[in-house]
This record gives sequence, C-alpha cells and structure tokens, in this order.
Amino acid sequence: MRVQVRSFFSGFAYAFLDCGTLTGRDHRHIDTARYYKNEDQVGEAIRRSGIPREQIFVTSKIYHPEHGYESTKRAVQDSLDKLGYDYWDLYLIHSPLSGKRTRLETWKALIELRDAGKIKSIGVSNYSGRHIDEIHDAGYELPAVNQIELHPFCQQRPIVEYCRKHGIVVQAYSPLIQGKLDEPLFKELAAKYQKDVGQIAIRWSLQHRFIPLPKSACPERVASNAQVFDFNISKEDMQRMDTLDRGKKGAITWNPVDAP
Repeated sequence: MRVQVRSFFSGFAYAFLDCGTLTGRDHRHIDTARYYKNEDQVGEAIRRSGIPREQIFVTSKIYHPEHGYESTKRAVQDSLDKLGYDYWDLYLIHSPLSGKRTRLETWKALIELRDAGKIKSIGVSNYSGRHIDEIHDAGYELPAVNQIELHPFCQQRPIVEYCRKHGIVVQAYSPLIQGKLDEPLFKELAAKYQKDVGQIAIRWSLQHRFIPLPKSACPERVASNAQVFDFNISKEDMQRMDTLDRGKKGAITWNPVDAP
C-alpha cells in the first residue's frame, strides 16, 4: 500500500490515513483524546504491535474542562503516563469552549510543553479563524494543525481558507460522514470510478489537500479506506461534490466552531 505523507512546518511528516487503532496493517497514525479515555489502550496497542514508537504518529487532545495553564500541564503529563511513552507527536486543544482567557492559557502551556520535548507539535481542533486570531494577537505562534469536521456536506470554507492563508494544516474528522453515505451522487461516482462510496468521500478530501481521518473498528473497512491512491476524481466531478455543501446545517457532530 502506498501511504502519502505531508510535512508540518515544525519539521516532520505523518501519514494521511488514520485507523484509530493498530491492526497489523500499514497504518501508522493514531488519533485519540483525553475525552475518549483510551490513551492507555493506545499505548498498549503500540507496544503489542512491535512497531517502533518513532514509526507511529500519535495525536491526543485536551478537553475543555481541563483547559488552563497548570491544569493543561497536569493533563498532558497524565496523558503521557497513560500512553507509557515520553512524548506525543501532536497534541491539540480539543475545542474552543473554555473561553478566550482559558484558551490562551492552555495554548501557552502547550508551547512550553512542546519546548520541553513532551510534545513534538501543537495544534487546535474546532477553531474558527477568530479563535486563531486570538493566538496571533497575544503574540504566540500559530497552531501547526486545525482539526475540524469536514466532508462534502460540511465544507467549512471560511475556516479552510483562513488556515491555508496562514500555513495551518487542515485535518478532516468525520470524512465518512459517520457512514451517512447514501447520497445518490456518491453512488454514481462509486460506480463510475469502480470504488466504494467511502473511498469516494476520502478521495474528495485528499484532492482538496485535507488530511482525512477515517475511522473504523472493522479491519476490512480500514483496509478499504486506504485504497484511495490509485485513482483521481475529475475536476468536473469534484465540482459536483462541492455543490453538496450545506454549510453549518451539514454538520453531523458537535462542530463548536462558533464558540464565544
């Protein structure tokens, strides 16, 4: 399987595809969070896989009830203790729900933790351009990543444009629309390109230069999600998929990008 990689400005690269867990297949990106309460299981899966830690890209996130300067430092150390390793590849602020002052305190703590070697790169999730402007206006460096809900029905175009303008990598969560793939256009294109509807959705994301994070507990589906590098959706068909955007009404998750 060919796995494409993309570099952060902080100087490393990671796989486009995310399997959520190690399956023995060639997937090397695990996306977790404190809210998921499985960081210890992730660490155990890495050890049992036999794959060297440095060959696996692992992300976690701090949930808003734990935001704040000191609480963030405690939470990240607790995450490391649960993982059983001494660093995270990427650590995100899970949402902007804690308010401006606390968001900035959390970001300051993440910068210091990164500088101390406990995190390789830092970012945010569910942030709008306004939330990232707060970071800039406070004199801090910008996030490496913004992870947002992103799929043909919820394209978050203002946020995507903001991130591209400022060199922020866009990760797309729920690229498979949580399995809600019965859109007739998806079925039409799946037949045309001899792929399944999930592969069409993932390929749309890749061709928009997003980093999709498809997840599945089914090994067969995990393998299928990876078979997306042997075809291209035409420009015309991409444009047809783009017309499916419903704006915020197309979101299928919490999508708290408008938090005050």
